[in-house]
Amino acid sequence: MTALPAPRWLARGLLGALVAVLVLASGAMTLSYDTPRLGAGAVESPADGTTVVTSQGWHANGYSLPGRPARLAGVGPNATTEWTHDGPADTEQWFYDVDPLPNGTLLVVNPVPETTVVYEYDPETGERLWTERFDLPDVHDVDLINGDELLVAGINYDEDRVSRDSVFVYNRTREAVTWEWHFEDHYPEDAGPGVRAKDWTHVNDVDKIGDGEYLVSPRNLDQVIVVNRSTDEIEMALGSDGDHETMYEQHNPTYLESEDGTPTILVADSENDRVVEYERTGDGGERTNGSGASADGEWERVWSVSGGLNWPRDADRLPNGNTLIVDSMNHRVVEVTPDGEVVWETFVPWATYDAERAVHGDEPGGPTMADLGAGGDRELHGATGSGVPGVRSVPAVAADLTRGTPAAAPVVRAAERWHHVAPWFTPRWLPTWSATLLGAALAVLLGWGVGEAVYQRERILRRVGDVGEAVRDRAFGSEGN
Repeated sequence: MTALPAPRWLARGLLGALVAVLVLASGAMTLSYDTPRLGAGAVESPADGTTVVTSQGWHANGYSLPGRPARLAGVGPNATTEWTHDGPADTEQWFYDVDPLPNGTLLVVNPVPETTVVYEYDPETGERLWTERFDLPDVHDVDLINGDELLVAGINYDEDRVSRDSVFVYNRTREAVTWEWHFEDHYPEDAGPGVRAKDWTHVNDVDKIGDGEYLVSPRNLDQVIVVNRSTDEIEMALGSDGDHETMYEQHNPTYLESEDGTPTILVADSENDRVVEYERTGDGGERTNGSGASADGEWERVWSVSGGLNWPRDADRLPNGNTLIVDSMNHRVVEVTPDGEVVWETFVPWATYDAERAVHGDEPGGPTMADLGAGGDRELHGATGSGVPGVRSVPAVAADLTRGTPAAAPVVRAAERWHHVAPWFTPRWLPTWSATLLGAALAVLLGWGVGEAVYQRERILRRVGDVGEAVRDRAFGSEGN
């Protein structure tokens, strides 16, 4: 038998060692990982009342994954859980928006099979006071306005037809839709994934910000708009389709105005893993055509916080100037100072969606960064965090390894996508970094196997031929007998 050249044995040894290191590192990280669970994190400053939090829950094929429930929770000043509400008994359900109402109850959005249930819930008694149903499977946001009207962000999952995505008002007294605004009437057919896509705009939020003025978030179009109910016109737009530098598939924007009346928008910039604040300058809010630009005015980013966030999906400015942020894929809510310090942190898994400090009602509308004399791009710091302690995020490491190379942009983008989606399908006891290292080990093994197959192809073909010949001999020999 001919001995293999030393370099080949060395390469095999190095590959084997690499696989072993990756697997062992993954195991070590898994052993040091605490599965996300209800409870307090870092608390430097107690909250001024109860914080109401929704978690979406995780699903596979229409059913909640074991141990990853959707829920509504009330969290006390010291970030400990005071009560939870699990919704209907259906196994397929999500929680999205929750709004504190003036009487102390909550308006809850709870999609269940083939429909969306909206109800007023009393956390004191655990009872529903009234319920409405909409024939839409995935409504993210419903607000109670004008006493008896429900303002609805209407996602329609259409396929092979023009999308019916809309914003509409349902009057509970009259039991009828009294106003409806369709995206297809205001956007080109090729916007975002296209008007005939199953999920075109993915409109995930709508808020009343003035008399007949609604702030709307069409997530898949990367922008936030203000719609006038009387004229049906888009009065303002922040961002534009495909402009990922401004926003990338955002969630739950909040409209603020500075003391001098400057329009300001605070928004969870989800795919960019940050929270951003923009001021409108130059035109005082001139109307646009949905392109995100106008002849006279423009938006300026005046503040952001990032670093350690994983797909944030809500941000509210509190009266004290801090920002309440839902860090969705880290399954937590944090209160952050203008310079990025976490002073309050609670965990409400899985896939945390919305959080409201109940004492301040829906969208508290605290001061802008201009009013606070603050601003700039800030890094999150001071939190317990989630994941493996002391380990930087997958996108951050990917950026360091590829910085200055042609591969930087696609590698970082792939790492960001993995960072967002990995928690959806990995076992709940396995942190993202452990899954990443195991995936890398499998990739090395696969590449190694392919390389061996190519190198040994002649020997493999000979053996296959020998086996085939032996089978034929046995078959013909059996027939001869």
